[in-house]
Amino acid sequence: MNTDKIYAEAIVNEYSKKSASKVVALRKLDRAAKRPAQIFTYTFGIIAALVAGVGMCLSMKVIDDGSTAMMILGIAVGIIGFIGAGVNYPIYNRILQKSKEKYAGDIIRLASEIANESN
Repeated sequence: MNTDKIYAEAIVNEYSKKSASKVVALRKLDRAAKRPAQIFTYTFGIIAALVAGVGMCLSMKVIDDGSTAMMILGIAVGIIGFIGAGVNYPIYNRILQKSKEKYAGDIIRLASEIANESN
């Protein structure tokens, strides 16, 4: 096994000019279709988890003076955070569906071209 040859080919591939193939373009379109939904879902999910955490801290009297009013507020804030986490997935599906509809024509056309070339 000639490791020098393998290493040299890896270096050449790294520095050689890449041609944009249709498969690469198809992957980019697929990622572009999914990216808005993923960005929203991660952001909204993190915010909802933080809100739920603040609510739990308030209700367990970790934050603030430990009054009953703050505990009730903490329960309400925690419930809002849990509701946010619960609706995150349906919102993700809705955004993903709209984004897929936006890119569907280009993706189907490009996939058909790739499938016809291989035949």
